[in-house]
Amino acid sequence: MPLFLKSLLGAAAVLLISLLSRSRFVYLAGLVPLFPTFALIAHYLVAKEQGPAALRQTALFGLYALLPYGAYLLAVYHLSARLSLAWTLGLATLVWLLSASVLLLAWTRLQPALA
Repeated sequence: MPLFLKSLLGAAAVLLISLLSRSRFVYLAGLVPLFPTFALIAHYLVAKEQGPAALRQTALFGLYALLPYGAYLLAVYHLSARLSLAWTLGLATLVWLLSASVLLLAWTRLQPALA
């Protein structure tokens, strides 16, 4: 997939988020980032390069990757009532980084290597 097409998909997502954030359907701005734009690209490339077994492993890891995202969203939800936007997003990002680190550590120790 050409690099220009990939960047065009990302730009379209950002534009849609921007438009939705100004509408009365503001909650939909939280759904757009979950559209699998980049997952589609990753899954296509993994499957083409490594085959179906690697695609299944990538999909399984993607399911577990929802946990750090969930932790991030919970942090945003709770911190936004108490802190400024910058602190809320900064600390929520730190929560995501810590959660993702724990996930990666657990995955590399518990998941058998792809044969």
